[in-house]
Amino acid sequence: MQALGLTWKRLATKASDSSFMAGYLRRLHNTLFSSKYLLYTNVSVSVSLSALGDFLEQKYELYKGTEDKYDYKRTMHMGCSGAAVGVLCHNWYKVLDRFIQGKTVSMVFKKLVLDQLVFSPVMICTFFGSLALFEENPVENFRDEVTDKFLTLYRAEWMVWPPAQIINFYYLPTRYRVLYDNFISLGYDVYTSQVKHNKS
Repeated sequence: MQALGLTWKRLATKASDSSFMAGYLRRLHNTLFSSKYLLYTNVSVSVSLSALGDFLEQKYELYKGTEDKYDYKRTMHMGCSGAAVGVLCHNWYKVLDRFIQGKTVSMVFKKLVLDQLVFSPVMICTFFGSLALFEENPVENFRDEVTDKFLTLYRAEWMVWPPAQIINFYYLPTRYRVLYDNFISLGYDVYTSQVKHNKS
């Protein structure tokens, strides 16, 4: 029993040692952002922040009185949509960095144009498509949502992403792009949840 107490004491002392914690965090970082686990990291972050965006939007709706109870299924569905978007973003940035290499202004501009003209429409359609899978008449709902709400989200994309992506493409390595995207898009996720679930 005394030996066990000493072991715990040693562990507690180690844990409180800043160099031990720094080493642990460095190893955790290297694991999470290694090529082996990067997809899982990116998808996990996307799921978490998409669900958090919906959580914040629903809390606001409850506060305003436009909804009378919290919808847990809705948050779960938004998280699943985040998984689909996370997989897409993970692979898109890898492809983009493979074919357009370098960090000159010209290269960043090319990536930005492709991101907005090619990837943004694909991602918005993926967002509506992944959520339609959980609804009745998914094909009809997907078509209606894209017809009614695509341009609203696409206009918002042009306001949010060009300045954010300049920083992303110019300064960040590929492995941090999705993480950066998700933190920038937390506010945008609140907005996409609002647009998606707006009943008017």
